[in-house]
Amino acid sequence: MGALGTASRNGQYRTEDIQVLEGLEPVRKRPAMYIGGVDSKGLHHLAWEILDNAVDEYINGYADHITVILHKAGDALTVTDNGRGIPVEIHPKHKKSGLELVLTVLHAGGKFGETDSGYVHSGGLHGVGASVVNALSRKLVATVKRDGFEYRQAYARGVPQSKVEKVGPFRGHGTSITFEPDETIFKTTRFDADTIKARLEDMSFVHAGLSITFKDEHGGHTYELANPGGLPAFLQKLVKDGGKPAVTEAAFSAARETGSKIEVALQWTESTEETYRSYVNGIRTPNGGTHENGLKGALRKAVNSYIETHDIKIKGLKITSDDIREGVVAVLSVFVREPQFEGQTKQRLNNPEMDAAVDNFARPALEAWLNNNKTAADAIIGRIVLAAKAREASRAAVSEVKRKTPGSRRLSLPGKLADCKSTDRDHTELFIVEGDSAGGSAKQGRNNNTQAVLPLRGKILNGEDLPTSRVLANQEMADLVTAVGTSAGDRFHYDGLRYGKIILLMDADADGHHITTLMLDFFFRHAPELIRKGHVYIAQPPLYRIDVGKETHWAKDDEHKEEILAGLRANAKADITRFKGLGEMPFKVLAQTTLDPRSRTLLKVEIDSNLDAHDAFKELLGRDAEHRYKFIMEKADQAIAEELDV
Repeated sequence: MGALGTASRNGQYRTEDIQVLEGLEPVRKRPAMYIGGVDSKGLHHLAWEILDNAVDEYINGYADHITVILHKAGDALTVTDNGRGIPVEIHPKHKKSGLELVLTVLHAGGKFGETDSGYVHSGGLHGVGASVVNALSRKLVATVKRDGFEYRQAYARGVPQSKVEKVGPFRGHGTSITFEPDETIFKTTRFDADTIKARLEDMSFVHAGLSITFKDEHGGHTYELANPGGLPAFLQKLVKDGGKPAVTEAAFSAARETGSKIEVALQWTESTEETYRSYVNGIRTPNGGTHENGLKGALRKAVNSYIETHDIKIKGLKITSDDIREGVVAVLSVFVREPQFEGQTKQRLNNPEMDAAVDNFARPALEAWLNNNKTAADAIIGRIVLAAKAREASRAAVSEVKRKTPGSRRLSLPGKLADCKSTDRDHTELFIVEGDSAGGSAKQGRNNNTQAVLPLRGKILNGEDLPTSRVLANQEMADLVTAVGTSAGDRFHYDGLRYGKIILLMDADADGHHITTLMLDFFFRHAPELIRKGHVYIAQPPLYRIDVGKETHWAKDDEHKEEILAGLRANAKADITRFKGLGEMPFKVLAQTTLDPRSRTLLKVEIDSNLDAHDAFKELLGRDAEHRYKFIMEKADQAIAEELDV
C-alpha cells in the first residue's frame, strides 16, 4: 500500500528502499497521540489510515480500484487495493521483511527518502499509520500479491504470529489488510457503515478516476462508488444536500494539472453560512489550513477586482470579506509533495507556501469566470450587497439600542446573571452552568473581573424543530439570549455580543452531556454565527480526583481515570474520589481545574460539516422518534453497564 514503503527509481518498489526511523510500544500506551482518542472517531481513524495508504497507490498511478468490506459482526474491516503490493523481501539492514517493518515499526516507510520513490504525492506521509493500526488491533492479517505469488502474515496486537508465509502462485498484484480493533483499547469496536460509506463517497468524487466497492456485510448491502464528474459533481451534491437554492445556475470550477495539482469548484447560495470541503492529497482537512486560507483570499480579491473593473457603485456600503463569502459552498483539492499536517490525524494543513499557491491559481481563474459570465456575476454581486446591507442594518439596530440606554450595558439583564466587571468583549467569558448549586460554586471560584456566570434553572428546552420565537418563549433560553446580547434567529446581531467566550459548564455525567447537547443544538440552529466565529466552548470539569501520596491527578471521565491508573507505578496506592456534580465540588477545586485559564482545558466547538451536524441533531433531538430508536438499537450493544450513570 502507498504509505507503507518507498520505491526506488523508475517506480520500482523494493524492500531496501524502506527506511526505519523507529519504535512501537508507545502506541498502545498512549493511543490518543496517534489517532486522537479511543472513541468512535478514533476507531474510524484506523480505517482512514489504511484507506489513505490504498489511495496513495491510486494517486501515484499504480492502482484504480479499492474494495472495502465491513464484516458481518461489524467489528472487522478489510481494505484491498490493486496496487503494487508491499515488499516482502528481507531488508538488508534490519533483517526483517519489508511487510513486517511496515506493520511493526513506527516511521518505517517510503516517504522519507530523497530518491524518486514512485510516491510523488502521499497522504500517509508520516509512516506510522499501518503500524498504529496493527498495534491497536487484536488481530491483523496482511495479504500481499506481487511478483507472481501471494504472501500472508498474521499479527496480534502488533506482534507477528509467524514469519511471512508464501501461500502460492498468484496472478495479479495488490495489498489486502484485514483488522479487528482491540476491545481493550476502544470504547466500542463496532464500525458505522454510514460513516464509512460517506467517507468512501467523498473519496470517489475527489479521485474521479478511482472506483470503490463497499461491501457492508453487516447491513447486507453492496455499493459501487465511482464519480467521474469529480469536484463539480461533488459541489452539486453539497449544494443540493444543503437545502438552500443557488444564486446562479452556473458554478465556477477550475483545475491545474501541472506543478502542484489544484482543483476547485464553488457556488454562491442563499444560505447565511459558508461551507468548505478541503482535501490534501485526497485527505479531508476539516480544520482547513493554508490552502483553504488561500481560497478565501482569492474569493475576496477576485470579487473586489470585478467591482472595481466594472465600476459598480455601492453607495454608503463597505463590502467585507464575510459579506463576499456568505453563502459560498466550495470544494478544494490540492496535492502537495511534502504536506505539513497538524498532528497525525491530519486535521489541518500548515504548509505556508500553499496560501499563495492557491490564491495565485484561483484568483485569476475566478476573475476570468466572473468577467465571462456577467449575468451570473451581477447576481452574485447583488447577493453580496444584500449581505452587506443586512449586516449594516443589524449594526444600526444595535447602535440605536445603545444610544437609547447610555451609560449602562447591564440594563434588563437577567437577575440571576453574575456579571463581570470588565466590558471588554475580547477578554471576558460567560460560563453557562447547570443549576443554582453549581452556579454558586462557579461564582465563588471565578475571577469576577473577566468571568460571568449564568446558572440554568429548571428544564432545558429541546429547541430542535422549533422556530426561534417558540424557543425564546422559554424563560431559561430568553435569559441566555439576553445575557449573551446577540438575540437569535432572524434578529441575531453579532455586534451585540457581550462576551468573547461562551463556555458550557455542565456536570461530567450523562445528564450534563444531554444538557450540553441541547445547548449546542440551540446555538447551531438559532445563533450559528457564534460557533462559526469561534465563541462557543465546552469546559472539561473533572469527574474524578485521584490522590497518590502527595500527587493529585484529575480525570475527566472513566477512560481518563483508567489511563492515569495504568500510568502509576506498580505499588502505588490511589485514593479515588468521584464528584457527583459541580455543586458538590469545592469552589477552589473548580477554580483550579475548570475556571482558571492557566490550568483548565477548554474544547472549542467547531463544525466540520453543516450537513453532518444537521443530520446528527435531527437524529438525536428531532421529533421523529424513529431515528432515535434506530440509533439506540444499533448502539445498545455497545453500552457497558458499569458506564451507565444510574
